[in-house]
Amino acid sequence: MSGIPQRDIFYYLLIVNPSNPEESSSPHEGDHRGDNLFSCSECGKSFTYRSSLVKHQRIHTGERPFSCSVCGKCFTRKGTLIQHQRVHTGEHPFSCSECGKCFTRKGTLIQHQRIHMSEHPFSCSECGKSFTQKGNLIQHQRVHTSEHPFSCSECGKSFTQKGNLIQHQRVHTGERPFSCSECGKSFTQKGTLIQHQRVHTSERPFSCSECGKSFPRKRNLIQHQRIHTGEH
Repeated sequence: MSGIPQRDIFYYLLIVNPSNPEESSSPHEGDHRGDNLFSCSECGKSFTYRSSLVKHQRIHTGERPFSCSVCGKCFTRKGTLIQHQRVHTGEHPFSCSECGKCFTRKGTLIQHQRIHMSEHPFSCSECGKSFTQKGNLIQHQRVHTSEHPFSCSECGKSFTQKGNLIQHQRVHTGERPFSCSECGKSFTQKGTLIQHQRVHTSERPFSCSECGKSFPRKRNLIQHQRIHTGEH
């Protein structure tokens, strides 16, 4: 065994070699070497458990062994598959003790609970504004950096948020995924559909605090309020 590190020799004698049955370990124990000795041959990252290495290597191999029986979508981890299946079952096992709202993931519940606790752990180093989620902070910081990482492959226009890019791309594709159930008219954005539906429902959610007149759109209310303020 020349050339093999001494620690690996001990591991071989105590765990792998069956000639020492009194000190051999169970398969579960054999998965744990007590140090970061399981290394990825692709990137060199090391793991304490063999099972952790196996999961990690799926990043390189593209293997997705866990499949959804409903839609066929595949995942690298069983836990991610379980979370996904709640889309089909409608299961929301994580409930907020304050308001009763339910969620499919524990992480989403934790983020939601910050609304009740007024907790904003992610703060902007530029202006001090704080957020409940790290992703919202990252989006906000682009106001200061002027970063627009999401670019349209058709026209080159760039955006601070991926969602804004997706909405913009519908200009090129002509896609209108949001349809009115009353008249069939379709729209590129959900917000525009909601505004349109007020034509059918006669809903006017934006009210003037001065005279009580109400409007279907916020911009109509703002225009109206100039009558009272004298602003032009």
